[in-house]
Amino acid sequence: MNIIEEHRSTLRAGDTTFSIEVTALPGGGRDALADRLLIRVGAAGSEGEPVADGQIEVAAGAAATLGSVLSETLRHHAALADPGGRRGRDRPAGQGKPWTPELDAELERRWIAGESVADIARELARSPGGIRARLPRVGCDPERRGEYLPDPPSMRPVPEGSGDAA
Repeated sequence: MNIIEEHRSTLRAGDTTFSIEVTALPGGGRDALADRLLIRVGAAGSEGEPVADGQIEVAAGAAATLGSVLSETLRHHAALADPGGRRGRDRPAGQGKPWTPELDAELERRWIAGESVADIARELARSPGGIRARLPRVGCDPERRGEYLPDPPSMRPVPEGSGDAA
């Protein structure tokens, strides 16, 4: 008696509907349940037009490795097709670029003048998180708009007459 195990999945991603079927094919060996796997993939666009169709047969023991290889390959292909990635479309032009002394001075000037993180981010083409992260590096307190960070105790001047006289 041949026992065939089959799994089917359908999922929608954007306007595309994907269907994946995995069928365990008995090969007549001792483990007749899963000697080989037949994997069928299909996809249809928003109007029902086919956008993917194919199948592959693989040894059952190689399924996990094949899944990893396909996943990595498709991820790399997607990155090549869209170098900015999903986040790239909304990403500020200056995000990820090095800070210059001029940009640091501009950031400090704007923060001390009382501008908001959102306004500074927009003007300097940076993300709000990038602005908040950079503020302490230019001596500004990211929690209090328009203020510098206080000097740490080790950097504060020691008032005359209160030093350690040995």
